[in-house]
Amino acid sequence: MLISPLSSALRSSVALRPISVAIKKASSFASSSIKMEAEKQYKFGPYKIDEKEVFYSTHLSYALVNLRPLLPGHVLVCPRREVKRFTDLTPEETSDLWISAQKIGKQLEIYHKASSLTLAIQDGPQAGQTVPHVHIHIVPRKGGDFENNDEIYDALDEKEKELKKTLDLDKERKDRSMEEMAQEADEYRKLFS
Repeated sequence: MLISPLSSALRSSVALRPISVAIKKASSFASSSIKMEAEKQYKFGPYKIDEKEVFYSTHLSYALVNLRPLLPGHVLVCPRREVKRFTDLTPEETSDLWISAQKIGKQLEIYHKASSLTLAIQDGPQAGQTVPHVHIHIVPRKGGDFENNDEIYDALDEKEKELKKTLDLDKERKDRSMEEMAQEADEYRKLFS
């Protein structure tokens, strides 16, 4: 029987196909493992965030407890991608960020027995943004938590200015330990399970 070069090439191609499929599957698995590992890593501007501080995440956004909250329940919601300005977010990131903020705010308001929420973005340095990464402050509010309701904006602005100067905020609020923040994040995670 004569074997033509064409039939020999076809046999080689068929014999190699399962190997190439296996290589593609292995490559896809490795790629998805790397992607899953990357999804567990969080950055807030130049700062690496410990995953113990994160209590909620989607493929585009995450929420973390605050090192120095203004009031109980004060958290931040950020896009996963490091984006300096709100207008630089994609439509999908914008939607996911606000839907996440809405969902988180609703649960934290109930959890903290609050009656309102303050949601704020300081977009750019002149607006008081010190960490160059878009973030929404969510602060559950109760009657009398500030003498004048709008004082919260001054407090947010002051917090950001002090953070920018020395990373040491006003003396009345102390840095919380990782254990305190991890415990709070664990409690909040239960709200979304």
